[in-house]
Amino acid sequence: MWLRQMKHFIRSKSRMVASIIQPLFFLIILGSGFRAAIMPGMTGDYIHFLAPGIIAMAIMFSSMFTGVSVLWDKQFGFLQEVLVAPISRLSIIIGRTLGGATTALIQGFIILIIALGFGINVSSIVGLFLTLIFMVLIAFTAVGFGLIIASKMEDFHGFQIIMNLLIMPLLFLSSAFFPTVTSPQSPLWLVIISYLNPMFYMVDGLRGSLTGLDNAALPPLFNLFIVFVICLFMMTLGSYFFSKSEA
Repeated sequence: MWLRQMKHFIRSKSRMVASIIQPLFFLIILGSGFRAAIMPGMTGDYIHFLAPGIIAMAIMFSSMFTGVSVLWDKQFGFLQEVLVAPISRLSIIIGRTLGGATTALIQGFIILIIALGFGINVSSIVGLFLTLIFMVLIAFTAVGFGLIIASKMEDFHGFQIIMNLLIMPLLFLSSAFFPTVTSPQSPLWLVIISYLNPMFYMVDGLRGSLTGLDNAALPPLFNLFIVFVICLFMMTLGSYFFSKSEA
């Protein structure tokens, strides 16, 4: 299952290019256009603030394709063949999860390397190691979330609409593009919603690990614990719903 998804990813040049171009567009256009912008609650160049959010966005959107592939396999009968094969559903879930997370991480690493090329300074070696851990946890969390939605749907067009409808508000409320918690001008309702947003801890943890604590609202290790719990919950729930799904 893992190898099959990797082959699909490598052969689908349009998907690969599109999933890299979109976050790269945000990084180059927004990062360069607002590089000298001064926002309340933000220190340093805007591109340093923006880059961790774009990396998280690239991983999240790439992980969505795991759910799309499940729906495609449902429609074309491949999932039924796999589910009736003399193998455990756990191995199927592990293969799909690892495949989706691997492709998402590849694209996340590409955006990270490009961001470093734009002059993003890594806070430390330990910070870079924590950044990689956050990227892995974000990928598995997003794959688990995609499995939950895909297990309850039949139409892959509707899946993409619903995923965009859910992820985009979470992304904007995660402090990926502007400070939502550290800004003294943020209204109380925005701060509360941000703290209730699971993606906030992913972006804030990435930012604190990669670029330092200047623009982070919470310590990276605290964010790491929260993201780990969220990842464990999403993976457990996604595996459960997928194991109960019927082709």
